[in-house]
Amino acid sequence: MAQSIKTLVDGGKATAGPPLGPALGPLGAPVPKVVQAINEKTKDFAGMKVPVTVTVDDKRNFEITVGTPPTTALIKKEIGIERGPQKPGSETGGNLTFEQAVKIAKMKMDNVLSYDMKHATKEVLGAGVPMNITVDNKKIKDVQKEIDEGAYDEYF
Repeated sequence: MAQSIKTLVDGGKATAGPPLGPALGPLGAPVPKVVQAINEKTKDFAGMKVPVTVTVDDKRNFEITVGTPPTTALIKKEIGIERGPQKPGSETGGNLTFEQAVKIAKMKMDNVLSYDMKHATKEVLGAGVPMNITVDNKKIKDVQKEIDEGAYDEYF
């Protein structure tokens, strides 16, 4: 019977140390090979926490499933910041272009509650509200209203 572990790893920088190594050891998985495979699969997400599921069967074969990083991590990467503003409300976290928001929505489409790209993009923008970011130098709530009014329909 196959067993699975789920964990968050740094993209491209997983190690045999905690939390991965101690969880894999009892399953009998070849820890160095698993770590190498995880790093190969997550290298494009360098600098971000990435959800990973490792499934090990009775014959010690393993399968790795990589999820997408949290939406806020993708936003931070797109606008080039390491963390949000220190004084939310009075400080802007950065500016995201609408094209970047759509790009993130496409990456997250399998993991959001929305059924179409328009609403997935609104959901991604909603994740940026606590970070006090702007979209094309406009407040997120204004952009979401414009999406509802059809101003960005050419992107969908």
